[in-house]
Amino acid sequence: MKLKLGMALMATTILGSALAATAEDVTITIESWRSEDLSIWQDKIIPAFEASHPGIKVKFTPTAPGEYNAALNSKLEGGVAGDMITCRPFDQSLLIFEKGQLADLTDLDAMGNFAAVAKSAWSTDDGSKTFCVPMASVIHGFIYNKDAFKELGLEVPQTEDEFFAVLDKIKADSTYIPMAMGTHDEWESSTMGYYNIGSNYWKGEEGRLAIINGTQKLTDAPWVDAFKSLAKWGAYLGDGYEAQTYPDSQNLFTLGRAAIYPAGSWEISGFNAQADFEMGAFKPPVPVAGNDCYISDHTDIGMGMNAASKHPEETKAFLNWVGSLEFASLYSNALPGFFSLSNEPVTLEDPLAQEFVSWRKDCHSTIRPTYQILSRGTPNLETEMGNASANVIKGTETPEAAAERLQKGLASWYAPQQ
Repeated sequence: MKLKLGMALMATTILGSALAATAEDVTITIESWRSEDLSIWQDKIIPAFEASHPGIKVKFTPTAPGEYNAALNSKLEGGVAGDMITCRPFDQSLLIFEKGQLADLTDLDAMGNFAAVAKSAWSTDDGSKTFCVPMASVIHGFIYNKDAFKELGLEVPQTEDEFFAVLDKIKADSTYIPMAMGTHDEWESSTMGYYNIGSNYWKGEEGRLAIINGTQKLTDAPWVDAFKSLAKWGAYLGDGYEAQTYPDSQNLFTLGRAAIYPAGSWEISGFNAQADFEMGAFKPPVPVAGNDCYISDHTDIGMGMNAASKHPEETKAFLNWVGSLEFASLYSNALPGFFSLSNEPVTLEDPLAQEFVSWRKDCHSTIRPTYQILSRGTPNLETEMGNASANVIKGTETPEAAAERLQKGLASWYAPQQ
């Protein structure tokens, strides 16, 4: 009887301990716009964290990209947002921080793993406070169908003259649409079009900062000349490109119907899964042979802490891990085309990702010019730039008229341009 009683007590103790341990587990949640990454977070990233951090469970709860900003703002205002906030770069996240909804992470241990330029997308204008851990940048360029290039005897272009000569040959052959891009989703025209090629004209950071400090205007030659180059694209985008959406463009390329795709490196993972041909990448051709090259190496994604999180210590533990080399390597290889911003080098396994990131050795890096400071007023320069780029491609607005309209809008509210 005593033996049975002892065993019963032991079983009760073990069960109680197990229940206590379970009760002590803390679950923290991540808000994100990267809904396509759900399986990667669930199957690879979160298990790696939980294995080394017993007692902390993590949930990845994404929202559709186009709905994320509005949904996040609503959740934050309603006090129901997750513990971690996936941060878009620059002004959008800065505004959330200034509202007191993102915590100050300046003193987080992991911040020591990043240079000031990596943190700049999630820091105050004076750089004194940082509110999101940098995760990755994306690089702009062109992805091409290697089979198509081989079939047509094409070489990767280095200059703009070579670029348009390649497009002319593809168009003349008519087997492939020369480039897969549409103007229906106007952001595509600026992001994959104007910003992609434009940094070679305004010399990256030199021109971007000159617009911010007022020593250049959007009507100056570098900015207009980039529009003039973009204006030539319409002849190579295929029939009906004016109504072609972003997913349409992706499908045209991955189905093998187009030879070139004006790209962001974020496409790599999806294209690897969908295309059954070998792909290569080339950087934006320079206007003149021998010119320095510039690439849009855009700080794209970070992660911050909801200032109202009920689990700040567990959330900071996760964010410190996000700032680690372990996470950088895991994330960069799970999502090829999202490049770590860590000071520590990461070995990439994907050949297309390797090609994109190799351009950092030869070219000057910059970011999309409208993302910092210049889109805080009305009219919003980022939105207007998409509209102007689409119009220039369609031929409904001249490069000069587009630049004049953008400059007038910016000067209407931005003092250094008045």
